[in-house]
Amino acid sequence: MGNRLSKIATRTGDDGTTGLGDGSRVRKDDARIAAIGDVDELNSNIGVLLCETLPDDVRAALTVIQHDLFDLGGELCIPGHSMIADAHLAQLDTWLAGYNGTLPPLREFILPAGTRAASLAHVCRTVCRRAERSIVALGAVDTINEAPRRYVNRLSDLLFVLARVLNRVDGGGDVLWRHDRGAHRGGAPRSD
Repeated sequence: MGNRLSKIATRTGDDGTTGLGDGSRVRKDDARIAAIGDVDELNSNIGVLLCETLPDDVRAALTVIQHDLFDLGGELCIPGHSMIADAHLAQLDTWLAGYNGTLPPLREFILPAGTRAASLAHVCRTVCRRAERSIVALGAVDTINEAPRRYVNRLSDLLFVLARVLNRVDGGGDVLWRHDRGAHRGGAPRSD
């Protein structure tokens, strides 16, 4: 792989196209490129989250996920190629069940807030949902495997749970949405 990345600025994209892993070229606004870009953005945001102080097990899981997302982007980059397998989904399911089992049940909606690490996990979750929408949109216009869509769907659930876990690492908790906060913003609820 060393020679494949020896030249970064090729100028071949100056015409508004980019190359796929199979050698074909598509427009940079193609649905496949949008999906690849959203997966890349998700991976970058997870990289930012990894800059935080995290429990070792969460750090290890997120590192595995970064590698999985790189594979997922590779799968999307090579039409007809498959890199995400049932084992990837099973690992997400295992982490999801394990971490969710440590949390109290939700009885209210929560806000994407709390500690910096938890808030960054929520940003990752929302980018993950966008990546999922892009993958679904790609699947509507081109044939793709279902594993990438399933992977990002499960990953967004895991990121939600990890945000809750990270809020508890320092003794905090969920930031609850207050549906009874009054009819106007910026002050105490109205009494009329």
